Amino acid sequence: MRSSMPGLIDRRAFLHFLAASPLFAGLNMPLRWLDGGRQEPDLITSAKDALDVFDFEAVARKNLSPAHFGYLQTGTDDDATIAANREGFTRYQLRVRRLADIGKIDTSVTVLGAKWANPVFLCPIASHRAFHPDGETAVARGAKAGNHLVMLATPATTSVEEVTAARGGPVWFQLYPRNDWNQTRQMIRRAEAAGCPVLVYTVDLIGGSNRLTSARAQRRDNESCVGCHEGGLNDNRRKPMLAGLKAAPPALEAGPATWEFVKRLKDASSMKLALKGLVTREDAEIAVEHGVDVVYVSNHGGRAENSLRSAIECVPEVVAGAAGRVPVFVDSGFRRGTDIFKALALGATAVGVGRPYIWGLAAFGQEGVEAVLAILRRELQMVMRQAGTPAVGKITQAFVVDRRGQFGRS
Repeated sequence: MRSSMPGLIDRRAFLHFLAASPLFAGLNMPLRWLDGGRQEPDLITSAKDALDVFDFEAVARKNLSPAHFGYLQTGTDDDATIAANREGFTRYQLRVRRLADIGKIDTSVTVLGAKWANPVFLCPIASHRAFHPDGETAVARGAKAGNHLVMLATPATTSVEEVTAARGGPVWFQLYPRNDWNQTRQMIRRAEAAGCPVLVYTVDLIGGSNRLTSARAQRRDNESCVGCHEGGLNDNRRKPMLAGLKAAPPALEAGPATWEFVKRLKDASSMKLALKGLVTREDAEIAVEHGVDVVYVSNHGGRAENSLRSAIECVPEVVAGAAGRVPVFVDSGFRRGTDIFKALALGATAVGVGRPYIWGLAAFGQEGVEAVLAILRRELQMVMRQAGTPAVGKITQAFVVDRRGQFGRS
């Protein structure tokens, strides 16, 4: 095709060419089938104009510098696990029932004695002020509007005390340990004093990650980074949980983190403990044996290892390992109400979103965060009605089937 029309080297330009041709005009045929069924969203100018969470992504791309947007979007290596996270949902189909009483829809869940209005929580993401000046405060207020659980990241650009106040209630604190145990213990004690009921220990980045998309975006960015990174990319002065660490007699960790470290965390605090980044039945079983209170399925949104295995496909075996003894959380790749429903049907207790609420933050601040979460709530309620499940507790494995015709077990 390029040899016959050398000027039309861009695929989208070619589609516009076809749209103007008499043949396609006569057929009155939509062109999106030519582009794999994908509809390109218009650039919205208001949060209320969004039709789905992807509408916020385009605005976030426009508003952010290349380096900041690249940091948000990056996976590891060739970003293939990001794609796998989305593809994984297509493995599972919904098996819906008819004529159930769906006059009232109850999306509430109870986790560790706390009741939440819905099973959607906000994943811990670093440096919210890289995406909007109001940062984590805007996110916490947006979450408060819909009564969503918030997890605050160790490298947050707002303190745990401020975020707790903005949320109007307890948040969970996500922990990246320091090499110095005394500094790690300082963060744990600060989170506990702020009222955090749960410590979320992330275990999927212990081996590091190869974030090429982020690195390439930094090279393309000509903006000055002095305001955010005066001392370089590892400057922690804008991160209160790290900047507030006090000098203390060092107690350096001996060797890499192991299950013994999990026990150490349990002994160091009265907070409950969640392990974030588990993807196998074996590790779920070991976690429960070590007294972990929540097992959390995650591949860090494709930012940890390039396993090419979607998070949703890991849920059934982790649920089997937990065996109903502890709640099972999951994140990575969730973008629609049907995605959330499938995870709940496979046995997850709650489902986390990350990039979508940051898209909303970067696009329209607190209003964008609220809109993203409202869309997901609305979509979940819709699929619950469609499937005939009036309450989250009614969503079982009987409502999902994999492409091989088996009910929701791997």
